[in-house]
Amino acid sequence: MRKIKDVLRLKLDAQLSHERIAASLGLSKGVVTKYVTLAAAAQLDWPTIQGLDEADLQRRLLPSPVKHSDVALPDYGYVHQELRRKGMTLMLLWEEHVGQRPEQRTHKYSQFCEHYRQYARTLKRSMRQTHRAGEKLFVDFAGPTLGLNNGDRVHIFVASLGASSYTFACATPRESMMDWLNSISLALRFYGGVPQLIVPDNPRAMISDPDRYEPGTNETVADFARHYSTSVLPARPYHPQDKGKVESAVQVVERWIMMRLRNTRFNSIDDVNDSIRPLLDRLNNKNFQKMPGTRASCFTQIDAPALQPLPAQLWEFAVFKLVRVHIDQHIDFEGHRYSVPRTQYAKRWLHNGCRTPVGRTSCAHGVDP
Repeated sequence: MRKIKDVLRLKLDAQLSHERIAASLGLSKGVVTKYVTLAAAAQLDWPTIQGLDEADLQRRLLPSPVKHSDVALPDYGYVHQELRRKGMTLMLLWEEHVGQRPEQRTHKYSQFCEHYRQYARTLKRSMRQTHRAGEKLFVDFAGPTLGLNNGDRVHIFVASLGASSYTFACATPRESMMDWLNSISLALRFYGGVPQLIVPDNPRAMISDPDRYEPGTNETVADFARHYSTSVLPARPYHPQDKGKVESAVQVVERWIMMRLRNTRFNSIDDVNDSIRPLLDRLNNKNFQKMPGTRASCFTQIDAPALQPLPAQLWEFAVFKLVRVHIDQHIDFEGHRYSVPRTQYAKRWLHNGCRTPVGRTSCAHGVDP
């Protein structure tokens, strides 16, 4: 039981010192000082205090703190998703939250920011990355493979958009440059648009110079990026945290899709892709655990409006090779000889544009055979 009234009686009526009051009531001098100071701030004298019971006196001296339930709390999952929109700020979200509740108590801006930061720290204990709408598409291949009836193994390509985590997956025969680029092209058609950046790791099939600061892509990858008006920006070597979004998506695909297909035998890659599609749809429509909505709903609201439109023409695989012009004004390319115009000498870039199966090429541009 509190001894507030006894403290004030001995101080205001008996005029005892703080030390004697503390000793007689078994309290510390700090507690005595606290209650005497609160009474002076509330402008309470002993006759007024004498007519109050202990509970009323406590309410006069110690106003009840604002209960957590008295404050209109925002949906911090919604706040976290909205921050992925380009140009969105915490200040704007706080103003909208306050404006929607004019008759309710709300946090001040500083409290709003602090509570959001506490919420963001609970999502995942790793380096936090801010993904803007339509900015990045992260791509990678899953480690495990699926088997075909003829003994071959197929590889699973995975793509994930940064803001919404909307995921795409498909099967490929290998992990060659053609498999990478064809899979990314399928992913862009799946999303119905093009992001500003495509972020792979450093596969040798695509990256000619895996430099930490200025990685270089080969000419075919650069041609792909030009066609879709985007850029390919590889992650740093040995830094999987740079593409943590797709690392997480790969893990989800392995658990949600590949493990469900582990005992299934397929005749062809098309059969694998036919089995992946319904499972991929279930995955993208599965509710988030700590945020409202699904990958599909977040994609519709956030990423889809920010994507660039797809080009009118389909991309065609192109091989660029530096060749030497022989003395008879011909060049050799994959066992064939092509003539070169007389005005061109020394070296020439040959553009081989085709969409033929792996191992078969045909010259669509350049010189006559």
